[in-house]
Amino acid sequence: METITTKYPEVKNYVGGQYVTSQRETMNIDSPLTGEIISKLPLSNYDDLDLAVKAAAAAFPIWSGMTYKERVQIFFRYRSLLEKNMDELTKLVQLENGKVYDEAKAEIEKSMELCEFAVSMPQIISNEVQEVSRGVECRIEKKPLGVVASIAPFNFPNMVPHWTMPNALVLGNTMIMKPSELVPLSAMRMAELLKEAGLPDGVFNVVNGGKEIVEAICDHPGIKAVSFVGSTKVAQIVYKRATSNLKRCVALGGAKNHLLVLPDAHPDMTASNVVASMSGCAGQRCMAAAVMVGVDKVQHIIDKMVDEAKKIVPGKNLGSVISKAAKERIEGYITAAEKAGAKVLVDGRNCVVEGKEGGFYVGPTILDYVTPEMSVAKEEIFGPVISIIRAKDLDEALKIENASPYGNAAAVFTQSGGLARLVMEKASAGMIGVNVGVPVPREPFSFGGWNDSKFGMGDITGKSSIEFWTQNKKTTIKWNAEAKTNWMS
Repeated sequence: METITTKYPEVKNYVGGQYVTSQRETMNIDSPLTGEIISKLPLSNYDDLDLAVKAAAAAFPIWSGMTYKERVQIFFRYRSLLEKNMDELTKLVQLENGKVYDEAKAEIEKSMELCEFAVSMPQIISNEVQEVSRGVECRIEKKPLGVVASIAPFNFPNMVPHWTMPNALVLGNTMIMKPSELVPLSAMRMAELLKEAGLPDGVFNVVNGGKEIVEAICDHPGIKAVSFVGSTKVAQIVYKRATSNLKRCVALGGAKNHLLVLPDAHPDMTASNVVASMSGCAGQRCMAAAVMVGVDKVQHIIDKMVDEAKKIVPGKNLGSVISKAAKERIEGYITAAEKAGAKVLVDGRNCVVEGKEGGFYVGPTILDYVTPEMSVAKEEIFGPVISIIRAKDLDEALKIENASPYGNAAAVFTQSGGLARLVMEKASAGMIGVNVGVPVPREPFSFGGWNDSKFGMGDITGKSSIEFWTQNKKTTIKWNAEAKTNWMS
């Protein structure tokens, strides 16, 4: 049998503070930068998960018994370790995901910001206490759920795990992390840095694998809550399966974000913002611009977009897509749109980067005269492609946006405050931008969409996440037997 040379040792599960070898079938992990195999990963099953759940359950009493301030001290140190190891973590994201350096570095910086919010929990959370009657006191305390799980996608190997891990742990839960089988290396390094920061063994565990381990997480009776980030199709399945097993679940799905461009929009700012939103992270983010709805006379802005797109060079300031299959799928959408009558203004098909001929690259692509019925206008492409639909007025543009089953983000580019306000009120999306192509809220504001972009109550980050990861304990206390009593006491 041919020996596979890897750049990293074979990935193992991380359970109870140590690596555990899983005697399961393995799959190869490719670097999308070059197409080379960089490691192997075990396809874990229910028994592997059960070991991690037992370790997390054993760690829960001591961890949840610590005060908020004791727990956040560990995350102060962990945040410092992220900063100290910035270059290494950045290059790891690059290797397994394909981002350019600055994009990968921005992931780590965002992870640090998410930790900064988590360590503010002692200042955010305070128990509610009130004397409801003479001598009678009621209080509400937020208590952790127990063992929880987080299922993360491939497009942000470092950042998305930090959407859930710091908040869930600081609030007193213990966690099973299931990274994407395409990008498991960043999560393993996170586990090592958490241990270095002083996190007790068993509080954070990593179990690797594919569909089987996701199903096991949804089914395991020892897991109280599940978060998921991925495609809408899988998000729906995970949400239904987890909740049918009486778990809490918030599942973020896909997106088809519409950017409405009005004739009075600032031409240079709009063109650069729209193209950056479309091409950043190779379009592999749920906040990427997917459809530009050009309202009335916007040809001058489209011309500038073409100029901006030509400045984006694969392998230099544009990273790769995640796999060969993804490259073929994205290029298939472009070809289908062209056959259906769309005009290709900038063509990213058949892209090859010198020195990285085996990598999976798609160049920036702008399609004009797309109609709402085309698949490229309706379905999530997850690549550096933007479709331009022409609309005669803002009412028509809003109807086009509202017709999408997704509802992650939408944006409007205009210099009119009144028209911007109208879009803010009428767009059917959970996150809105005004002259902002990627309207991601920053902490303490939470991240989450509407409609088919999210399933479950609440959001996955920010203050909203506190309710998801905790439960309320209500206590009524009476000590003073001599106090005057009434019907309330």
